[in-house]
Amino acid sequence: MRAGKSPPIERVILERDRRGISALQPFLPPDFCSQAAAFILARPGTALITTGFYILSAGAPETDGPPGAVALGAALQVLGYRVVYVSDRYGVPLLQGLADPSAPVVEFPIAPPQESRAFAQDLLRRFSPSVLIATERCGLTRQGVYRNMRGVDITPYTARVDELFLAHPTTVGVGDGGNEIGMGKVAEVIPTVPSLPRDPAVTPTTHLVIASVSNWGCYGLVAALSFLTGRRLLASPQEEMERIRATVALGAVDGITGRREPSVDSFPLEENGQVVERLHHLLTEHGVP
Repeated sequence: MRAGKSPPIERVILERDRRGISALQPFLPPDFCSQAAAFILARPGTALITTGFYILSAGAPETDGPPGAVALGAALQVLGYRVVYVSDRYGVPLLQGLADPSAPVVEFPIAPPQESRAFAQDLLRRFSPSVLIATERCGLTRQGVYRNMRGVDITPYTARVDELFLAHPTTVGVGDGGNEIGMGKVAEVIPTVPSLPRDPAVTPTTHLVIASVSNWGCYGLVAALSFLTGRRLLASPQEEMERIRATVALGAVDGITGRREPSVDSFPLEENGQVVERLHHLLTEHGVP
């Protein structure tokens, strides 16, 4: 693992914060992204990555989540991990269209708690993952329901993927709004931030990565993995923008506007590319070839 001070990745992925997620930063380690990356690197083997968030107004999954999940999965494959993707019936087509064909994509059923728990336990036995990662995946509230950013119940459209994380000891969550898997780590703080949910997700993860956009959190993790391994694992801005376009072509919508357009949480395509470009500049400044 690379020695020396890590680059300020957290600053880049929290730029242009529109939801107030930065208010959670004091309750996490200052280098939360780099710590999560080191945690993943210490657990080689099989990485199970889950994503997919249903947008009720559009009847479709959103553009935030799958591009970042696949960017992270591709980097882990280069590092020798076996990658398995998990989503429900709304997110599976996106992952199947974006991910490397060698990586299995598993559909987690939208089912009652007991059936979901049994499915999760079987999945963990089947793949024996060394680490679980959730990005932009809606998490259960204290009431046992799933709520979108407007507080609307989307439980009928959301698989209980939380069951995987509640049953596994080594987990990472990536989120941008307070209602995602992993936010249980700061669930007591979230309601004190006026712009964040009063009824946040309570499923915790061992490490939590926050970002202005969850895809950016995944790009930050890939940048941190690049720094720690001394290998440039981050795709180019052009490649990441093309991945977002491909996500839209597969049926995804912008989670804020509800429109089928190449933007993420209302950030235009070019702005997403600029985040990746800034992360590349950090890696160059810190000597990553």
